[in-house]
Amino acid sequence: MKKKGAFICIEGLDASGKTTQARRLVRELKRRSFKAVYTTEPSPGEIGEFIRTYVLQRKKRVPIAVEALLFAVDRVDHLERKVKPALQKGKIVVSDRYVYSSLAYQGAAGLDLNWIEEINRSLVTPDLAIYIDVPPEVVLNRIKRKRSVMERLLIQRKVMKIYMKFVEDGQLMRVNGNRSKDEVAKDILATVLSFLKN
Repeated sequence: MKKKGAFICIEGLDASGKTTQARRLVRELKRRSFKAVYTTEPSPGEIGEFIRTYVLQRKKRVPIAVEALLFAVDRVDHLERKVKPALQKGKIVVSDRYVYSSLAYQGAAGLDLNWIEEINRSLVTPDLAIYIDVPPEVVLNRIKRKRSVMERLLIQRKVMKIYMKFVEDGQLMRVNGNRSKDEVAKDILATVLSFLKN
């Protein structure tokens, strides 16, 4: 697919500030007269709604492979219906989570990363992918969910380890998220504007 726009995704641990920063980035780009749109995973479509209702709100986790497959199906559907048409119209699409979330979260739960990559092979590669880096201990203070603190900490550390591999190999650009919202937003905007300029 020849695309005229730009596809940017924002990644991070739960409660790292991704959603706030992705929405803020879209607002700032619009202020500078860019045609920018916000989107999220799971998508706002039917499959995304199914995931939110029957996967994310369940007390017991569905089999990890099922979870990964559902996210992959939603991702392809979302790309075809919303992301690609927007890119072809020259828009900047900012996605709150993308395939890296599946790799990090389902990978941390024990699923083979190569298999996750394989079921997501047909995807559009982001033009820019940003990882908001916040220590697991900090995000846990922000999350008010049940489950033991130690269990959550171990999971978040595993998730972070996978994200950091993508940072190290250049697929994700790291932004220090353990600062004020304004400082983080300033960094992300500068990174994005520099990318768009070049």
